[in-house]
Amino acid sequence: MKATEHLIHEHEAVLKMIEIMQVIAQKLENDENVNPDDLESILNFLRIFVDKCHHGKEENLLFEKLVEIGFSKESGPVGVMLSEHVQGRTFIAGFAEGINKYKSGDSKGIAVITENIYGYADLLASHIHKENNILYKMADMQLTEYDQDALLFRFERLEEEVIGEGKHEEFNKLLDRLSKQYLLG
Repeated sequence: MKATEHLIHEHEAVLKMIEIMQVIAQKLENDENVNPDDLESILNFLRIFVDKCHHGKEENLLFEKLVEIGFSKESGPVGVMLSEHVQGRTFIAGFAEGINKYKSGDSKGIAVITENIYGYADLLASHIHKENNILYKMADMQLTEYDQDALLFRFERLEEEVIGEGKHEEFNKLLDRLSKQYLLG
């Protein structure tokens, strides 16, 4: 497996979570109760799996390697992706703020949650499409098999160090549970 294929596989999990989040936003807009623990679990997934783990692999390893071989960090596809990661973090912070309001009974919590879910979903759908279909293809043309293998090895190390052993499986179980609850239920 190439490092870029690994990242594409992780994108599938991110897109599944976005789909779940959009269903939750619709439920909230329809005045249906949503378990605050589910919202907290999603927030944890976004902060740990998406941002620290997945974006960490991209920003600290893949993008750095691409810059090393001649890609610009300030412009072009790498610059755009970095900028969009920052925008995503803003939506995650807004989502967290909305959860706190929702849990405290503040009527504005639902609007803050849904606004940030929809903004994040729109951003990430476009972002993932660009990474999968433009940036990673460019990377595959420039990176050697050795580069890909070395990145993949470093991805595994980052995952162990940043999120810890077994955490990836916990996130997969969370995705399965939330999928059954919100997408199939």
